[in-house]
Amino acid sequence: MSAFPSHVNALAARQQLLNRRWFLRDCGVGLGTIALADMARATDAPKPRTHHEPKAKRVIYLFMGGAPSHLELFDNKPQLAKFDGTLPPPDLLRNYRAAFINPNSKLLGPKFKFKKFGKNGTELGELLPHLGEVVDDIAIVKSMNTDAFNHAPAQIMALTGHQQFGRPSAGAWVTYGLGSESKDLPGFVVFSSGSKGPSGGNSCWGSGFLPSSHAGTLFRSAGDPVLFLGNPIGVDSAMQKESLDAINALNKKRLDVVGDPEIAARISAYEMAGRMQSSAPELMDLSKETKETLAMYGAEPGKPSFANNCLLARRLIERGVRFVQLFHEAWDHHGGLTNGLKSECGKTDKASAALVKDLKQRGLLKDTLVVWGGEFGRTPMVQGGNDGRDHHPNCYSVWMAGGGVKPGLVLGKSDDLGFNVVEDHVHVHDLNATILHLLGLNHEKLTYRLQGRDFRLTDVHGEVVEKLIA
Repeated sequence: MSAFPSHVNALAARQQLLNRRWFLRDCGVGLGTIALADMARATDAPKPRTHHEPKAKRVIYLFMGGAPSHLELFDNKPQLAKFDGTLPPPDLLRNYRAAFINPNSKLLGPKFKFKKFGKNGTELGELLPHLGEVVDDIAIVKSMNTDAFNHAPAQIMALTGHQQFGRPSAGAWVTYGLGSESKDLPGFVVFSSGSKGPSGGNSCWGSGFLPSSHAGTLFRSAGDPVLFLGNPIGVDSAMQKESLDAINALNKKRLDVVGDPEIAARISAYEMAGRMQSSAPELMDLSKETKETLAMYGAEPGKPSFANNCLLARRLIERGVRFVQLFHEAWDHHGGLTNGLKSECGKTDKASAALVKDLKQRGLLKDTLVVWGGEFGRTPMVQGGNDGRDHHPNCYSVWMAGGGVKPGLVLGKSDDLGFNVVEDHVHVHDLNATILHLLGLNHEKLTYRLQGRDFRLTDVHGEVVEKLIA
């Protein structure tokens, strides 16, 4: 007979069973998953594992939250101007769902003129003169579409592949697959500018069911990048080291007992915070940039702005950060479209173009993928008197540069009113599949097994857009 009471034996047996279940569940795909759990210790070392030869090593994603109007910026529609103030064709509106307006609202012609730029005479709205200077270095996709027509679900879908929160974001998937080349900074960094944060909240950069070390770290663009990074008064470096050593020793003991990857992530977070105390202030010091560089971006040290964030993004990828996401939530122009677009293009056009120029000058554009776009487009029909547009998922535009993207390309076509895609449909799943492909990752193979199913960024959809690839 056992020397222990029956309930103790039962508890031990249950613990053994749970440990076995944990091993089979979390390590069921073999030693590769164990290696990924090791990678979850944030960014201790670069451990890229690509499925094919990558064209890009890193991503800077300029996410224009609120949805900029493709009809004023990228997709010139003379017919929309011609039929301004008239009702749209009834056939066009069959089964169409609008967010707020009656779909049978009058058509609204473009508020701004278009100009031709670059070697190929690519048309851009007159509010984008700086982007026009680099138009031969970018690819414009005018045939994007999505499934959601309200901001939060559309943003979450664009960045996680699903309209409901709880899935890992694109940046989390990328660091899960590739790790980071930086030991002193997070592998995935996020900045936010504009009138407010993204409607999708931190789900837009969350880790979902992946280890939490893959979530984006939200930085501020002035002052300390992360609040409370410095030591409080009375705590010197020696005292801090003793405290961290004690905490990490306790965490490691617990990790050895239960094997929970989240404990490994916690240990890594403490260690990363310690290293960031010296690396982050140097990163944030834009005064070390030349006057010419600051002027090119329109950046001002110490004054938070989208321009500062773009320059910081370049500094981050130079230091090995894998994925940088800049949110600028300010494009929701249900009314005040004319002044709103003038204002936001004034804040973003120069810096976005400067980022492409700067990366190219430094030899970084060839393996850095830059993506610019929002969660959907705007309706050809009017809202808000005569100066606004509603949400529109059927058709919108994004642009990409570097990282293996074909420069100077204009892909896709919408109908005469900019309402539906008629050529080279690109769904958000296709865009995400292409981003992963350029990084050397097969979107169908980059998976995480949870509750008996293999999950991925593109859900069960998505095709690589081969025409975008150089």
